[in-house]
Amino acid sequence: MDELLRAREVCAGYGQENVLRKVSFSVQAGELCALLGSNGSGKSTLLRCVCGLIPFRGSMTLEGEQLLHMSHRRRAQHVGYLSQKGGASPALTALDVVLMGFNPLLGLLQSPGSVHRVRALETLEQVGAAQFACRDFPTLSEGQKQLVLLARTLVCQPRLIVLDEPDSALDFRNRRQILDLLKACSGARERGVLLCSHDINITLAYADHLLLLKDGSLAYDLRLSTVSQEQLQRALQDIYGPVEVLRHGGRYLMITRIEN
Repeated sequence: MDELLRAREVCAGYGQENVLRKVSFSVQAGELCALLGSNGSGKSTLLRCVCGLIPFRGSMTLEGEQLLHMSHRRRAQHVGYLSQKGGASPALTALDVVLMGFNPLLGLLQSPGSVHRVRALETLEQVGAAQFACRDFPTLSEGQKQLVLLARTLVCQPRLIVLDEPDSALDFRNRRQILDLLKACSGARERGVLLCSHDINITLAYADHLLLLKDGSLAYDLRLSTVSQEQLQRALQDIYGPVEVLRHGGRYLMITRIEN
C-alpha cells in the first residue's frame, strides 16, 4: 500500500495550552486507521490539525504535498471531514445538505447539476438514508442527521476521510452498516480513513491500524495484522486500565476485567 498521510512531530494546542506533543504517524491508502484514547488525550485536536482547522508545528503531508501549503479549497477536495457536531442550514432538505459536499469542486457561482444530484442520491442510499432525501434536515433525529452528514462528507469522494466519532448517535445496525461502508471505501477504492471512536470493540472489528494517544503523545502505533494479543492487551490496559483482550473468530474483543 502507498503512504497517503504522513505526520511528523506534530505539536498543537489552544492558546497557552499544549495539547499534542511531537506526534508522528502515517496512514496508508486502502486502510482504516482508528484513533483511540481517553477523554482529553488530543484525538479531536489531531483530527482538526489534519483538516487544517487549527495551526500546528511540525510536518503533515498528503501524498507528499504539505497540508499547510494547500489552499482551503484544495484541501477540502482531498480531505473529507465529519466533526462530532456537524451543522447545516435549517432551510435545507437532506438532499440539499449532501449537495453541499460538492462545493469544493464547483466554480464560482456554480450550482450542483443533475449529475451531482444523482450521485448525492446514490450516496444517501449507500449510508441508508435515501428515504430522508426530501425531508427537512432539522426534522430528522440525531442519528438520521449523522447519516446525512456522513453522505455529505463522502459524496465528492475525497482521498482521505476524517471522522470524529461518526457513530456516536447511531444504533447498532446503522453503526455496523456505516463501518462496513467505510471499510469498503478504504479498501476497494484505495482511499484512507482516519476515525476517532469510543466504541473500542467496533473499532477492533474493522480497523487495520490503531493509533493510541495518551496525554497528547502517541503511546502506541499498532497494525492489527501483526500485533500479538498480549501486545494489544498491554497497550489497551495502559490507556483504559484493567481490561482484558480476547480473540474469537479471528477478531479481538476488549472486556472489563472483573477483580475477584
